Amino acid sequence: MSGLLILLVVLVVVYLVTGIRVVRQGYVYTIERLGKFTLAATPGLHMIVPFVDRVGRKINMMEQVLDIPGQEIITKDNAMVGVDAVVFFQVLDPGKAAYEVANLTLAIMQLTTTNLRTVMGSMDLDETLSKRDEINAKLLLVIDHATSPWGIKITRIEIKDIRPPADISNAMARQMKAEREKRAQILEAEGLKSAAILKAEGQKQAQILEAEGQREAAFRNAEARERAAQAEAEATRVVSEAIATSGTQALNYFVAQKYTEAMSQFASSPNAKTILFPVEATQLIGSLGGIGELVRDAVGAPQSPAPPQPRGSVPRVAAQPPRPPES
Repeated sequence: MSGLLILLVVLVVVYLVTGIRVVRQGYVYTIERLGKFTLAATPGLHMIVPFVDRVGRKINMMEQVLDIPGQEIITKDNAMVGVDAVVFFQVLDPGKAAYEVANLTLAIMQLTTTNLRTVMGSMDLDETLSKRDEINAKLLLVIDHATSPWGIKITRIEIKDIRPPADISNAMARQMKAEREKRAQILEAEGLKSAAILKAEGQKQAQILEAEGQREAAFRNAEARERAAQAEAEATRVVSEAIATSGTQALNYFVAQKYTEAMSQFASSPNAKTILFPVEATQLIGSLGGIGELVRDAVGAPQSPAPPQPRGSVPRVAAQPPRPPES
């Protein structure tokens, strides 16, 4: 009796042990009862019926990365390029992911490869190199729509690398170099053009300022000449009035004044030791006498006869010797 009890206890313990299932975090286990999917066990402790229920698939619910191996693709302009890509996906429905497709990762890989060839094969080489975002968007739209019955979500598709042939790479490098040299020449020409324009503008401004200066100087010179002419006219008018009122005495005064100034210039010459006058000295004395009479008339003093001056008594005056006849 005791042995039967022990056997029952052992059977119960074995039953409990075989019926306990612990699901790890990030995973979902599919429970099959007699071969049919009945339950998706979430993370935690679960009890199943031994020998009736069993764990079918262990589905990873975390976002996964699938590396698409490199492949050769022919573009629209018949260029052969090598392409590598990666696919990010996440399982949303573990039942569909477990039972709607036999090999989930292989199916995603093959679907991505074929659509990658379709999308890039409809584009030129330059477009494949410059429009990666457009290629990624097209692939994401097509593959996500195709895999939605499998209970997964394609979150992102990225083109890792595009490898054109070596000769095309060399041609692209030469093209890039030529383009940069062209830009450098254009920038240099624009710089020279700007410098020439600035130089011409500077010369233009300088000529304008010079012309304005010359015009202002001409205006000032004309104004000065006009004022000088006015002063000369005023002086002439005053002299004319003086001659008209005083008669020949004023005229003799002005003539004697100019004559005396001329004689003083002869006398002030540093190289002149002896002064030779081509005119008689009595003319100068007569002029001086006329000046004296004008002064006396101006101050109202009585006139006194001037003492006779002997001829030839003027100091530092020598008669000019006769010139020898020319042979």
